[in-house]
Formats: sequence, structure tokens, C-alpha cells
Amino acid sequence: MVFGMSLATYTLIHVIISLIGIGSGLIVLFGMFGGKRLDGMTALFLAATVLTSLTGFGFPFEHVTPGIILGVLSLVVLAIAVTARYSFRMAGKWRTIYVVTAVIALYFNCFVLIAQSFQKVPALHALAPKGNEPPFAIAQGILLVLFIVAGTLAVKKFRLGAAGSVARAS
Repeated sequence: MVFGMSLATYTLIHVIISLIGIGSGLIVLFGMFGGKRLDGMTALFLAATVLTSLTGFGFPFEHVTPGIILGVLSLVVLAIAVTARYSFRMAGKWRTIYVVTAVIALYFNCFVLIAQSFQKVPALHALAPKGNEPPFAIAQGILLVLFIVAGTLAVKKFRLGAAGSVARAS
């Protein structure tokens, strides 16, 4: 039991929140490519991603795991992203800080999605039963490269105009 729920129910809720965070995060990322703020979707992404990290700490554990470390890192990155976005309104250097931290938070969620897929999907698990075999490393390497490219593009394309609205980079 976790917070009065069966572990299966708690896991399902955690997974749904995670998928909402990933889906909304991808929409926000693609919005950045087009210079669009997508305020509502951004709020959903940040909230769901914070909830994903927080609910991750509710699972039973006996020692510090890589997932716990990643959850702490994610919350630190998200705290910076939320501060850059809402407290500093992405002014000056805070725009880049927001974009970079938002992309890192999304990357962390996608990293966990791949790791969990290799653990839970039988065909993938057969390719990398220990999670350190080449297929797993290749998948994570491709993800990292994609996010480095996407983050770089997002920083270049997501520009604030004179009135504080986002405008396309010239």
C-alpha cells in the first residue's frame, strides 16, 4: 500500500502523470521551435513533471537508487525552470535558463521512459535484460543526441519580443 492505494494503482497513477508530462513537454518543446509560449501547456508540463518526480519518491525503497537521484536532480532543474519562467519572466539570460532546464527536465522523463520500457516490455527486455547492454546504451545515446540538438534549436528559436511575447528568431 502506498498512500492508501495498492502498489499497482499507485504505479498506474504515476505512469499516467509521467506520460502527461512527456506528451505536454514534447508539445512545449515543439512550440519553442516555432517561437510559441504555449502558456497553458507549459503549466501542465511543469506541474505534471514535478508530480512525476514527487510521486516517484512514494515507491517503497530500501536504499538510494539511481531513480531517486534522478528524481532529486529533476526537482532541482524544475525549480530553476519554474523560477526562470514565472519569477523572472524569462527576461534576459532567464529565457535561456528556462529553455535549457525545461529541456533537461523533459529529457530526464524520456530517459526514464526508455529505461522502464527496457524493463517492462518483453521484446526490449530480451535485448537488454540487465539494462547495461548495447541496445539500451544505443537507445539512450540516441535520446541524448536528439535532446542536445532539440535543446540547441529551442534556445535559438525561442526568443522574447520587445513586449515580452515570444517572437521568432531572425
